[in-house]
Amino acid sequence: MADQQDDSQEKTEEPTARKLSKSREEGQIARSREITIAASVICVALYIYLFGASLLGNVSNIFARGFVFDPLAVAEPQVVVARLGDASAEALFAILPILILAAVVVLISSGLIGGYNFSWKAIQPKASKLSPIAGLKRIFGMNSLVELAKAIVKFILVGGVAFFLIQASVPEFGEIALMSLEPGLTASASLLTTAFLVASATLILIALIDAPYQIYTHNKKMKMSLKEVKDERKETDGSPEIKQRIRQKQRELSAGRMLEAISEADVVITNPEHFAVALAYDPSSDDPPRVVAKGSDFMAERIRERAAEEGVPLFQSPILARAIFFTTELEGFIPESLFEAVAQVIAYIFNINSINRAHINRSKPDPRVPDDMIFDSDGRRTMIFDDQ
Repeated sequence: MADQQDDSQEKTEEPTARKLSKSREEGQIARSREITIAASVICVALYIYLFGASLLGNVSNIFARGFVFDPLAVAEPQVVVARLGDASAEALFAILPILILAAVVVLISSGLIGGYNFSWKAIQPKASKLSPIAGLKRIFGMNSLVELAKAIVKFILVGGVAFFLIQASVPEFGEIALMSLEPGLTASASLLTTAFLVASATLILIALIDAPYQIYTHNKKMKMSLKEVKDERKETDGSPEIKQRIRQKQRELSAGRMLEAISEADVVITNPEHFAVALAYDPSSDDPPRVVAKGSDFMAERIRERAAEEGVPLFQSPILARAIFFTTELEGFIPESLFEAVAQVIAYIFNINSINRAHINRSKPDPRVPDDMIFDSDGRRTMIFDDQ
């Protein structure tokens, strides 16, 4: 029952790019056959109207030669077969321009709506196409009724225009009957080609109506219900469990890169247990110290362990550690208000690591942090100094 309710939802949402791409792969695109029919018929009619006399002359000559029999053709049947092949080749060559023109026009006009698309899925056999019930639905469906209506309208338009043109040309046909054979055939061909061209031009009206209708029906068919949009988004983005695992993997990779960066650090400032911030400073550069790693609780412990492995000194200052942790992003430079406090720490560390051993016993500094940079363990600003 739930599936039936979901399937009956009204499709009001515009199709997504994924839905349109999938539809194109299946061969479902907007397509108007009336544009292709109108373009090809009109172009052929125009060609016949312009070059019909030459075409008629070539075909007449072929027929004339075909009705001439010499003694050799009567005595040798194979000669007749050979001449029939030659006549067929000549006839095909005579109408070849029309065939090429029609093929080119069909190829161009077929892509005017929906573009060009070739899909193997569209030509693959489907069981639904062999189903009698599905066949009856196609026969008596709305699309079949529309196609029937278009066929009736085309018959009325083309047939009506052709009828009136021929009726208006009855006096001229009467005059043609009094002419000799060759002038009569030429005049008749001129009247018929003109009528054919004018009648075929009426197909433009059908094409102008059918093209917007096909675009409308295709867009309507492609629309999606809210459930379909949600299901597609779920398939694209993945389930919450998968997304959670991806985020966890990303955090693990980020943590791994951060721990590797501790080897570049000059000092790790600790809370001492809850927070740890690793700083790197280049004396030859004008840039202030940079945060290469930071973490709290378990990650802070990992940072301290990695610092011990890399030989990076630890400096315990809870207030300064929290100040840097809550105000500076990873790979970011410390704020200006903390320059003095951090400078005291780095100067102390550099003196310990220097060759000049006279400064080894220098007393450990107590860096002072501005009042507005004091945070508690939850990241709230406080004016209370807490050394824990």
